[in-house]
Amino acid sequence: MNLKPESAGQSQIDYSTIEIVDVHAHVHTGDRAKQSSERNEDAKRLFGTSKEAPKAIEEVYKDLNGVAVIFDVDSETTTGLKISNDEVAALANKSMGRLIGFGSVDPRKDDAALVEIERCKSLGMRGMKFQPITQRFSPSKKRYYPIWELCESLGLIVIFHTGITAIGNGSPGGRGLHLKYGRPFPALDDIAATFPDLTIIAAHPGWPWHEELVAIARHKGNVYVDLSGWSPRYFPETTVRYMNSMIPEKFLFGSDFPLFPPSRWLAEFGQLKLKDEVVTKVLRDNALKVLGLVQ
Repeated sequence: MNLKPESAGQSQIDYSTIEIVDVHAHVHTGDRAKQSSERNEDAKRLFGTSKEAPKAIEEVYKDLNGVAVIFDVDSETTTGLKISNDEVAALANKSMGRLIGFGSVDPRKDDAALVEIERCKSLGMRGMKFQPITQRFSPSKKRYYPIWELCESLGLIVIFHTGITAIGNGSPGGRGLHLKYGRPFPALDDIAATFPDLTIIAAHPGWPWHEELVAIARHKGNVYVDLSGWSPRYFPETTVRYMNSMIPEKFLFGSDFPLFPPSRWLAEFGQLKLKDEVVTKVLRDNALKVLGLVQ
């Protein structure tokens, strides 16, 4: 069993001793790190998140005896804001394996996005994050297939936001964001079928299309669901039932740090009536396998 990550600078964590793997934690880089974001205020209102400065992300997961996948989201063509995949990689590399870096590209940049994906791979990134609602694109359009083909060929995991988004929640017009881009079917099903060697993580339970998402995860062996950005006490019944019975290997712990603190998510998750072996799979074992941190 390989318990050491492949990337340089990430050789100190013994993954056999950790208790959790959070596959969905946000960091802000570049221009986004400098801005006072109205969108984040929308999300804070929805989640009831404290406005106090959070503890440094590495310390959060050290305290939890855990590991986290970290990323920013590149939406430059719609926001004008630049992110820095180099900052994400640097944060991951100095964490000695506590943080696993994923890159992000704005898919509307076309060829430039492909170049940046290859560069992210060279930086030691294990995957790429996409947020179709804020990036305003339909993943199943053939225009974007070269992105999925490249990620597949490079062995990069892709994370797609699914369901509604906290960004714009309650604001007039939802800040102009269209929820249709977050519907998992048919987009993720099409991509999974066309690129069978591409590992896909659907972020969030996918509500109100959660049953579509569960169906895709059950049918497509290369599709997984992370449970981030959603209070476990409000998980849809279908999601909980399939997690606890038919496909427990397809669900991953994700919080949505810092807007949804992992400690709160874990406390609420512990109140669900799940089999012990399912809890272990969701909180760590499934993610360790998906991320290639164990064999």
